[in-house]
Amino acid sequence: MDIQSFPRVWKWQVAFSLFLCSWGWVSGQLRYSIAEESHPGTVVGNVAQDLGVNLADISRRRLSLGSDGSSRLFSLEQKNGALVVHERIDRESLCGSSLSCLLHLEVVAENPLELHSLEIEILDINDNSPIFTSTNQMIKINELVTAPGVQFQLEIAKDADVGINDIKQYNLNPNPYFALSVTNRKDGTLIPELVLEKSLDREEIAEHKLILTAIDGGQPARSGSTQITVLVLDINDNAPVFYQSRYKVYLSENVPLQTVVIKLNATDLDEGSNGEILYSFNHHTLESEKQIFDLNPQTGEIFIKGTVDFEEAKFYELSVKAVDKGSPKLEGRCVVQIEIEDVNDNSPEIHFISKNNEVPENAPVGTVVGFITVSDRDSGKNGEIKLQVSKGLPFTCQPMSQRYALVTSGHLDREKLSQYTIKLTASDLGSPSLSSQITISLNISDVNDNPPAFLHNVYNAFIAENNEAGRLLCTVSAVDPDEGANANLIYSITESHIHGSPVSSFVYVNSDTGNIYAQRSFDYEQFQVLQITARVEDSGSPKLSSNVSVFIFVLDTNDNSPTVLYPKYTGETIAEETIPRSASPGYLVTKVTAMDLDSGHNAWLSYEIAKATDLSLFSISSQNGEIRTSRSFQENENLEHSLLILVKDHGEPPLSSTVTIIVMLEDSVVQENMKSKDLFQNASSKSDMTMYLIISLVAISCVSFITFTILLIKCLKKDHGGSGWCCKDTSTPIHRTGQYPTLRLNPDGTLKYMEVRMGPMEPQGQCYKSGFSTMSDKNDFTFMKPLNFPELKSLVGETEVLFPPLNGPQQVRHHSFLCNNSF
Repeated sequence: MDIQSFPRVWKWQVAFSLFLCSWGWVSGQLRYSIAEESHPGTVVGNVAQDLGVNLADISRRRLSLGSDGSSRLFSLEQKNGALVVHERIDRESLCGSSLSCLLHLEVVAENPLELHSLEIEILDINDNSPIFTSTNQMIKINELVTAPGVQFQLEIAKDADVGINDIKQYNLNPNPYFALSVTNRKDGTLIPELVLEKSLDREEIAEHKLILTAIDGGQPARSGSTQITVLVLDINDNAPVFYQSRYKVYLSENVPLQTVVIKLNATDLDEGSNGEILYSFNHHTLESEKQIFDLNPQTGEIFIKGTVDFEEAKFYELSVKAVDKGSPKLEGRCVVQIEIEDVNDNSPEIHFISKNNEVPENAPVGTVVGFITVSDRDSGKNGEIKLQVSKGLPFTCQPMSQRYALVTSGHLDREKLSQYTIKLTASDLGSPSLSSQITISLNISDVNDNPPAFLHNVYNAFIAENNEAGRLLCTVSAVDPDEGANANLIYSITESHIHGSPVSSFVYVNSDTGNIYAQRSFDYEQFQVLQITARVEDSGSPKLSSNVSVFIFVLDTNDNSPTVLYPKYTGETIAEETIPRSASPGYLVTKVTAMDLDSGHNAWLSYEIAKATDLSLFSISSQNGEIRTSRSFQENENLEHSLLILVKDHGEPPLSSTVTIIVMLEDSVVQENMKSKDLFQNASSKSDMTMYLIISLVAISCVSFITFTILLIKCLKKDHGGSGWCCKDTSTPIHRTGQYPTLRLNPDGTLKYMEVRMGPMEPQGQCYKSGFSTMSDKNDFTFMKPLNFPELKSLVGETEVLFPPLNGPQQVRHHSFLCNNSF
C-alpha cells in the first residue's frame, strides 16, 4: 500500500498503526487501517509476519480468513501471508454516517490450529458532495404583510462523508431583500435559515431567485447547491367566475375510461395563489355520480372513471366549485348536466321454460313443448327483438302475450331421430344488430308404433332323423326399432297341428332367445318337412307382433334295410323257379325286385349272389337284380340249385337283406311248349292295345324330343360345363308338395333317382331325392337329403317313367320328363 496516496489528515494514523504492528503490540488481536475505495490488490498488512509465522511455515500453517460477511472484501496471499483488498470498499454502504467504521475478521491457522481476531478500520475519504433533497425550494410571502426580520427555515443539505469531510458551512448569493442565518445544533449539524431584510412589494418584484450553497470540510472541499424561489403573494380580493352557471353535455354510453366529458375554465382576477384555482365536486354531487365521473382539480377536466351505462342511469347532474388559494379562500359554482345516449350494447336474453324435456313421438302437430321469453335492456330499435328457430326441424315458435310458445310443426319419429338439438336465435333491430343463441336438447320418447321384424323372410332348419330330443334346430331372431318395454321381445310358436298332433309336441322355442328345439325324435319315413310359424311379440301397449315361416327339413339316415318285393319270401316259404335244362347261357331265370324306405344313396340298391350251390351256373345283374344262366347245363347237373341273393343299399353303414331262391331244372319239352303257346296267345290278344300304345309313345317322344332339343340348345349357351342330366316332370305335380318331380338318370339312361324340391327355394337349390329300382312297385316315394352326383355323359332327350300307384294298387301314373345336363 502506497502511504503517499492517503490524505494528509490520516497518513499519520496509518503510519502509527503500522509502527505498533511491527512491534507486535496488538493486545491479543491484529488491527489494520485502510482507506475506502482502495484498489483491489492493495496490501492492508502482513498477517503472517505479525503472527510470528516464518515465511517457510506459511504453506504448512495454511492461513485463511473466516467465513463471515466481511471476508469477501479481503483475501490472504498464500505465498507471503499478506492481507490484500479483494473487492471495492465503500465506507458509506458499510457503516453509513457512523464516525467509526471497524470490520471484524478471523484468521485461521492450522498445524497447530489457532484462531486470531483481526480488526480493520475503514478510513473515510471525501468522495461525496453535499446534496439537497430538492433542487428548488419555494417560499411564499404575502406582500405588505410580512415585516423585516422574519426568518424562514430552509432545507439542509446531506453529505454521506463524516468527520472533517462533512458539511462545514452554507452560503447565500448576495441580494438586498434576504440574508442567511446558520445555527449549529448540539450534534454538529448546521441549520440554515432565510432572514427577510426588507419588505416585499409584489408589484415591484413578484418573484425572487436565490442560490443556497453547502460546502464540506474535505481537501479539496466539495459543495452542493439548491435554488430558493421566493414568491410574493397577492392579497385575495376576487372570487373565481365560470363562463356559464349551467353546462349541458350529451354522452354516449360505454365511452372509454379517461374520456374527457367537458373542460371547465373559471377565471380569477387576482394573481398568484389568489388567482390559482382548484376544481372539485361540492356536497350536492351524489356519491354514485362520483363513482362514474372524476374531476381534475388543476385543469377542470371532468373525465370518465367508471362505466357509463344507459340502462343504469340516463341522466347525471354534477355540482362543481372552483376555489382559489387565497386567504381567505373564495369560490365560484356551476352545474354540469350530462344526458346519456343509448347504444346497442346489450344482446337479447333468451329464457326457455319447460317442465319436461321429452316429447312422445306420437305428439300431434301443435303440441306445446315449452315457453320462451326474450328481453333486451336497450331501448327503441335496439330493444326490439325477432326470434328464429333453426331450420329443417319440426318445431316453430308461436307468439303469445309477453312470450313465445315452442310447438311441434311436423310429425316426430323417434326411430329416425331420438333427440333434437334446437337452436333459438334472438336478434335485435339495432345497427349493428346483436343476437343471442341458446341450444335446447329435446328427447323424443318412444311409443309402441313399430312391430318387431324378423331378420329373414323364412327360416330353414336341417336335422337328421332319429335325433335326440332337445336338439337345437335353428334360431329365429327379430329386431324392434322401439326401445324399453316396447322393444322387449318374446318368441313363441303359433298353435297348429302336424299330422293331427299339436306343433308343441314337435318343437318348442325359448321365449327370450328365439332358439327352437326339437321336442321329439323325427322319422324321415314319417314326414320329411315340418312347416311351423314362429311368432315374436313385443311388451308394449298395445302389443305388436310378427310371424315368420320356419321349414324344418328332416334328413334321411340309413335306418331301413332293403325289402325284397319279388320273389315273395317268408320264413316258411322259399321261392322256387323252374327253368329247362336246355336253357342257353344268358337265359333269364327270374328278377329279384327290392325297395328301401330310405332315399338317395341309402336307397340305391345293388344285388349279388352271396351263396350258391354252383357259383358258375348263375349270375345276377347288380343294378336290376336279373338272374341269368352263365353257361349251359350238363347232363349230369343237379336238378335243384339253391341261390342266396344279397340285396344291399349304399348307405353308411350299408344295410342288406337276403332271399333264397330254389332253381329247378326241368327236362319236359312239352311243358315248355305249353308255356310258350300260352305266351303267344296272350301276346296276340293284346296286340291291338300294344299298337295304340306304340303310336302314343312315338307321338309323345317326338314332341318331347323337340322340346328337349330347344332346352338343350339354351342350356349349352348358358353353361357348357354340366356334369350330368336333370329331367323335370312336365305332366303332374306331386300331390304332397305341389312341386314337379325331377329325375336324375344314369349315363346309360336308366333311372338313378327322383328329386322333388321342398319348401322355399334356397339360392343354391336344394334337391330332395327318392330312389327306386326300375322294377319297383312300391305305392309311394320318399325324399332324401341333397347329394353330389357323378358326371353323366349321355342321355336320350325324353323318357317316360311309370311310377308306382300313389293311392292304391289299381292306379298307374305316367310322367313325361324333359331332360338337360344342368347339374
